[in-house]
Amino acid sequence: MARLLLIEDDATIRTPLMRALKERGHAVASVATAMEGVQSALTDRPDLVVLDLGLPDLDGREVLRMLRAVSQVPVIVATARDDETEIVRVLDAGADDYVVKPFTAAQMESRIRAVLRRGATPSADPAITVGELVIDPSARTVRLAGESVELTPREFDLLHHLATRAGQVVTKRELLTEVWQIPYGGADKTVDVHLSWLRRKLGESATAPRYLHTVRGVGVRLGAQP
Repeated sequence: MARLLLIEDDATIRTPLMRALKERGHAVASVATAMEGVQSALTDRPDLVVLDLGLPDLDGREVLRMLRAVSQVPVIVATARDDETEIVRVLDAGADDYVVKPFTAAQMESRIRAVLRRGATPSADPAITVGELVIDPSARTVRLAGESVELTPREFDLLHHLATRAGQVVTKRELLTEVWQIPYGGADKTVDVHLSWLRRKLGESATAPRYLHTVRGVGVRLGAQP
């Protein structure tokens, strides 16, 4: 059971989602405004926050920045905004996952389990080296040519999964299943956005790849450029 905080102003979404998550064994508190959400997160210390962006008193991205200034509580953003630029901004601000409305309670439950599992399960795997890229799952660190690369938890999990299959083409469906823990599939855009942001942090682009090579219509391969 996890202690969840739902920050959502729309009662038609908040009430049934609370009920469904409680039925799945979670303890769920909910608030309808940004400032109530920040206060509750700091006072009650939930295991995870589900955050809407379209709040009446403050944009959800500001709430996320306020939380990240004082806490590392996992945050899943749940919003109707599906613009790729917005998704990247929110992930860069520190969100652990991004779910576009409408979604089912089962989908949210799966995302919650995946985010909490990533934070609770330490890895004892050895470091993986691909060219000048070194991924250490035990310390959850990445170094490129000796320099540290700062990644979000989801970016690290994505890179690590690709590194364990270095040289192989990994499909987006496999990434959604293994990294996002979504066995029933999901939107390819989710993978595309994370790959785009990961490329930036590795100093490359889709048109000039160094490590992340897209195989059109199939997936992506991690490999050092000769």
